[in-house]
Amino acid sequence: MAKQIIAKIKVKAPGGKATPAPPIGPALGQHGVNIGQFVSQFNDRTKKMEGVTCPALITVYKDKSFDFVVKSPPAADLIKRAAKPLDPALALIEKGSGNPNTEKVGQIARAELLKIAETKKDDLNAFNPDAAAEIIAGTARAMGIDVVD
Repeated sequence: MAKQIIAKIKVKAPGGKATPAPPIGPALGQHGVNIGQFVSQFNDRTKKMEGVTCPALITVYKDKSFDFVVKSPPAADLIKRAAKPLDPALALIEKGSGNPNTEKVGQIARAELLKIAETKKDDLNAFNPDAAAEIIAGTARAMGIDVVD
């Protein structure tokens, strides 16, 4: 017989560096989940993605046990890391443009878009890599980042 699900929780935490502090602690604590156990398991699974925001979908069962799935990082975070800023004084793009049609903040190559699309292929609604790259390119344009060939 299957366990009875009492909650599904979505949280975001830096890979390999999650702590019981908010937002993870309060989200899990209200359902009686062992927060320390979740944090240690999450950090073990996300060691390779250190510093990158990792969303997780946690399923909490009636007996206070849990399962979780780590999703791929948000496209915007991956784009910010891969794009080259237009301002030579900056090493990385900190945030997207507030006015993306007129104020550009960086450039990204199509090859980088394909790498990002490959990383996110399980979470995108696309049948081939080119279609997935177009989805990522749309996110980049909305952030004020030009796509160059």
